[in-house]
Amino acid sequence: MSKNIAQDFLVEIGTEELPPKALLNLINAFESGVKDGLEKAQIPFTQITSFATPRRLALLIQDLAPQAQDQKISKRGPAVSAGLDPAGNPSKALLGFLQSVNTDLNSLGREKTDKGEYFLYEGTQTGQSIEILLPPILKNSLDKLPIPKVMRWGSSDITFVRPVQWIVMLYGSEILPGNLLGLTAGRITRGHRFHHPEPITLQAAHTYEAQLLQSQVITNYSERSENIKNQVNQIAQKHQAIALLPQDLLEEITSINEWPHALLCQFDPEFLTTPQEALISALQQHQKCIALVNLDKNKNQKLLPCFIAIANLDSQDPQKVISGNEKVVRARLSDARFFYQTDLKTPLDQHEDALAKLTYQAKLGSMLDKQKRLSKLASEIAKKLGSNPLLAERSGLISKADLVSNMVMEFPELQGLMGEYYAQAMGENPEVCLSLKEQYFPRFSGDQLPSCLTGMALSLAEKLDALVGIFGIGEKPSGSKDPFALRRQAIGLIRILIEKKLNLNLLDLINFSQNLYGNLLSNPNTQKDVQEFILERLKNYLIETGINPNLFEAVKSVSPSTLTDFDLRIKAVMDFLKLPEAASLAAASKRVKNLLSKSEGSHGSVNPALLKDPAEKELFQALIQAQKLADPKLKNQNYSEYLQILSSLKNPIDQFFDQIMVLCEESDLRKNRLALLNQVSQAFSQVAEIGCLA
Repeated sequence: MSKNIAQDFLVEIGTEELPPKALLNLINAFESGVKDGLEKAQIPFTQITSFATPRRLALLIQDLAPQAQDQKISKRGPAVSAGLDPAGNPSKALLGFLQSVNTDLNSLGREKTDKGEYFLYEGTQTGQSIEILLPPILKNSLDKLPIPKVMRWGSSDITFVRPVQWIVMLYGSEILPGNLLGLTAGRITRGHRFHHPEPITLQAAHTYEAQLLQSQVITNYSERSENIKNQVNQIAQKHQAIALLPQDLLEEITSINEWPHALLCQFDPEFLTTPQEALISALQQHQKCIALVNLDKNKNQKLLPCFIAIANLDSQDPQKVISGNEKVVRARLSDARFFYQTDLKTPLDQHEDALAKLTYQAKLGSMLDKQKRLSKLASEIAKKLGSNPLLAERSGLISKADLVSNMVMEFPELQGLMGEYYAQAMGENPEVCLSLKEQYFPRFSGDQLPSCLTGMALSLAEKLDALVGIFGIGEKPSGSKDPFALRRQAIGLIRILIEKKLNLNLLDLINFSQNLYGNLLSNPNTQKDVQEFILERLKNYLIETGINPNLFEAVKSVSPSTLTDFDLRIKAVMDFLKLPEAASLAAASKRVKNLLSKSEGSHGSVNPALLKDPAEKELFQALIQAQKLADPKLKNQNYSEYLQILSSLKNPIDQFFDQIMVLCEESDLRKNRLALLNQVSQAFSQVAEIGCLA
């Protein structure tokens, strides 16, 4: 093995089939761990390329130096006074130090410090060989992999995500001696399980990818993923269709195939009488197949009676593979059709017994209890929105019924959607039907919001009930733990209120929801905790849109009653800050607050008769005139124009502070001037505490 030339290094962990949903996390963590280990050990390299298939995790480290870099070292020895006896001979302490650094007395330097003079050794520590350093780095990285559940095999105590079958470690063309996971490293790997079952002798680290490709294994995860995507799109385009290939499905398919081959398959069109979302879920979740759709005249996706299966081999008789996939898919689609037809036999409002047995949360009762609360809360919200409270009440009363349906028990991701289908089949009001699906909107960041008022009412009720209930029993989110997804619920509530411009008093709704729980809630601060949690999420939501945190605090300090009003004030202050007068007014506002905080008692109203100086008279008159023009804007929530009118006070305020001694000796005059400043402060704080922005 060369001691001077950097070469490529390959490590491959060969295993039984790895869990597909964990594969990407495993290889990314492996690469990150090894990279950190190399950098910490100061072993130079240019880059790391990772490879991952169902049966292997591998890394190719390019231009890896044969040893760690030499390191300059400096060690302080004993004090000179203690290191030498009167005759100049080294003491035991100095002799021990010389032995520890493997040098002689003449090679030592001296260092003067505040505490005296000390012996000093300065030298170079030669970097260790990768034969010594690399195996521990690899082992440490493997030990730290985010393995969902470890396995033990044979009689060994060694554990890993799956039983390990072989280990490869090559430096250039030579084997790097070492042992990992109970196996001695070699150069033998495995190709495709069926196309190339014979062992493969790797020539060198850099030939790894090419040799595996000749053995029908695409080792590069990204290339394999792109290969699958291209094959799927080619088939879809050939048949004037659109392939439904979400990222999570693509990743799972990539993780279960080493030599993917896309095949077009068919299913009986009679299955299309079943809701297409159920069929698509059956194809994607159970069979890892790609559904094909086209667009109708309204641009809605319509499922086609065909799908794409990805085989992990290039069969000499592809029709057999196609037939096998079609047979299995037919059984799955038959199940979905059976579930749907069976569910239609039971009206949604006859699922109460089953819902009563389904626990929502141990301290908060059953899903039936939650459903009843949602009915009342959604009805109350609908009243405040000016929509039909009876429709909202009905939506709440059947909102969770589909959770105990056969279809949703099999495909949980269809909750709400199947409720809509069942409600339609049973003749419910169209808005009630739609709201059953929309109660879960938005489901993720950037997702659509409810489109109808009843859907908005039910969705808000769903989110408020969860927030109030979980906070009410003291189970608020902590760190990464958020089992009831309360952060997502709060963001969803915020988006609906702000983006749909719903002027609903948040505190009133929290109180109403809290009362529906009766005596189930043990947290006396539920109302405050929920409100603060929502406002904290609002802060994050606004900061992500580019809002300065100080701006948020400026508006929060005046306690807007609705989130819509909060948003209007934020936008108004943003407009205000663009005005040339803004900086001066913000600084003046802060100064006013400081002055007022230093004076005791209430500041009362201004007595015009006590205004002696022209500067204070001018400010008072300017304030009265500005408020006369601005107040109608305030009543109409036109905060931007309100602040723009008040910005005319800049010069009078500046002149006031330049010419007036506020805290003068004369008590009546001082109080009157403070009252004037208080009136100015109150005018601006009708929108926000702009002094926070100084």
